Amino acid sequence: MSRPVTRTALITGASRGIGAAIAAELGKRGVRVFGPARAELDLGHPASVDRYLAVQKDLAVDILVNNAGINVLNPIGSIDAAAWSSMIQVNLTSALRLIQAFAPGMAERKWGRVLSVSSVFSIVTKEKRAAYSMTKAALNALTRSAAVEYGPSGILVNALAPGYVDTELTRRNNSAQDLEAICKTIPLRRMAQTAELAKAAAFLVSEENTYLTGQTVVVDGGFTCQ
Repeated sequence: MSRPVTRTALITGASRGIGAAIAAELGKRGVRVFGPARAELDLGHPASVDRYLAVQKDLAVDILVNNAGINVLNPIGSIDAAAWSSMIQVNLTSALRLIQAFAPGMAERKWGRVLSVSSVFSIVTKEKRAAYSMTKAALNALTRSAAVEYGPSGILVNALAPGYVDTELTRRNNSAQDLEAICKTIPLRRMAQTAELAKAAAFLVSEENTYLTGQTVVVDGGFTCQ
């Protein structure tokens, strides 16, 4: 009887929130998890990405989770070049760079999983979220393209689009009154817990997922159904 293969995962933004929950869930399932700290891998600075990839050039990553992201709220007329460049770099370019770095190794081993954490705001939007929505919509497009290109090599590529999630950041950026109003717009009448997102992510990057690829999987309690 063959022994189960121990997979190795690289997760960005794994120190808190959704990333930490995904790291914990994969760890419980026997996955060897790498979650580089910002001091080790600062996705906002291309030189830091270059250094990290040079150091980790021999790391055999089976599962890549592009979770790190930033959101700067600005009306379209107030999006400045610096904020735009930063969001493109962290939300989109870093995912591309990591896919370019680790997908070839997955292809050699004929098995790989890539998951990028997108957002429901890649599908719907609201005021002051133009830049964020654009970067996440582009991430969905990258997901589809990568699924097509790497599918013949046994690599499944998907995106996970959470709705409102109960995290420290969400509670810090919204008043209790705002959160109550938000929950009334969700058919399940509550925000998601990070553990719920982690379970969905764990399936998408697992051995059990053998055919689902190129999709943006929405986990939003029904928010976008309305």
